[in-house]
Amino acid sequence: MSDWLTAIENDTQASVLVTVALVEGSGPREAGAKMRVTLDGQMDTIGGGHLELRAVEIAKTMLATADTHARLERFALGPSLGQCCGGVVHLAFEYVDASLHALLAALRERRQQDSWRLTALDGEPASALFDVAGRLIAGTGEQAPDTFSRERATHVAQGSEGRRWLVDPCLAPRAHLTLFGAGHVGAAIVRALAHLPCNITWVDEREDMFPAQLPDNVRIAATDTPEEFVAMAPPGGSFLVMTHSHALDQRLTQAIMEREDAGWFGLIGSHTKRKQFEHRLQARGVPDERIAAMVCPIGMPGIRNKAPAVIAASVACQLLMVWEEAAAAALAAPLRLASASAPPRRPIRAAIHPL
Repeated sequence: MSDWLTAIENDTQASVLVTVALVEGSGPREAGAKMRVTLDGQMDTIGGGHLELRAVEIAKTMLATADTHARLERFALGPSLGQCCGGVVHLAFEYVDASLHALLAALRERRQQDSWRLTALDGEPASALFDVAGRLIAGTGEQAPDTFSRERATHVAQGSEGRRWLVDPCLAPRAHLTLFGAGHVGAAIVRALAHLPCNITWVDEREDMFPAQLPDNVRIAATDTPEEFVAMAPPGGSFLVMTHSHALDQRLTQAIMEREDAGWFGLIGSHTKRKQFEHRLQARGVPDERIAAMVCPIGMPGIRNKAPAVIAASVACQLLMVWEEAAAAALAAPLRLASASAPPRRPIRAAIHPL
């Protein structure tokens, strides 16, 4: 989980939360990126450079003067800031008082669920956290707009009363990897993905192979029937097979091939291993197009070093490319979220505030 959120759990220092509210043109980070600033330092980043330096200065001034009012600041990334991105970035500054601290604690508990965070950028401090059905989870919901857009990324909207609000989707990671094998390479891959926006189900028969400390985005499954976790994976989920047994690799590969909704599938091994598996899969009637989609050997082309850490870095790049392509496709055809128990909130009727 990002430092900006977990750090709030670890201490009670006064802090300011800085969020990229809107990016026009080119910017160092996307809308929704955040950092937390205290008088002693900062956690996470909004892209570095002079923009971040200036944001830290503003946040520390708010802390030094106990200015609890949220604010929105516009920064042109040109000569005045010493950055050549050429775009315009709008930053929201929120003083983390007791109310916002409680809201972020609730958000931390909902890290595997989609949430929408609203913060007033004008007037008295007010913030609220909503679930996918538009139900209030935490904060001062009676002051938040009755309607808001849930189909957009982080943005600033204007309510019917003219008050501006930061609308900040805090969505659960969409990328999921089911990793079979807790050997040296498997462990290195888990470390490489520890701070990336994904969830990992790590499966092995040997319970003693798992480390005592695990990243927050990893769940382990010590089981004698690992094939069951192929069926349990979410639709479109990624699979990576690297067990201690070629026979088990074969069984898992067969099970993955039988899932028509499986996503990216990587199998550790050489070109010779691939040929052997191809022949066996063809003999079992697996369609050629499914076999062709199997990635074996794994890793980025041109990287030949077989040290576990190198393989892990290469595979992490490969997975990020797959996941970012899937995320871009989802943005190109956004799905409207709905709930059976309550109707979704309608998009906010007022125009987006002209920043």
